[in-house]
Amino acid sequence: MPSNRQVTIFRNRLARLREKRRQAKTSNNASRRALTSKQRDLVLQKTDGRCHICGGKVGHKWQADHVSSHAHGGAHAEDNYLAAHALCNNYRWHYLPEELQVVMKLGIWARMQVEKGTPLGMEIAERFVAHERRRESRRVTR
Repeated sequence: MPSNRQVTIFRNRLARLREKRRQAKTSNNASRRALTSKQRDLVLQKTDGRCHICGGKVGHKWQADHVSSHAHGGAHAEDNYLAAHALCNNYRWHYLPEELQVVMKLGIWARMQVEKGTPLGMEIAERFVAHERRRESRRVTR
């Protein structure tokens, strides 16, 4: 079992990474521009019509995701975009690589707890299902 000190170090590390991401986001004031249809076609061709995050087919509703994030100074140029599902892109946000690795490790560990049916896993599952219900209820249908 980890010590309270180790847990505190982990929590502080996550907080530092989040703050670093927030500072980078607020320091970049570059304006966003929409891609033209031709540019979007070129971006989509780069991934053969697949989401660069999960690999699934993107269909006609997809987002152009920055390779080098806008929040960290990434350019609004077609060579800095890849196709992504809106859900994949929104969950990935503009995490720094180190922070995204921690989030993925934590998520995989939590998934294993759910699959094993541990008490913690069952609590995670219940809370996640409730979270998803709330999130879905806030969605605007068009």
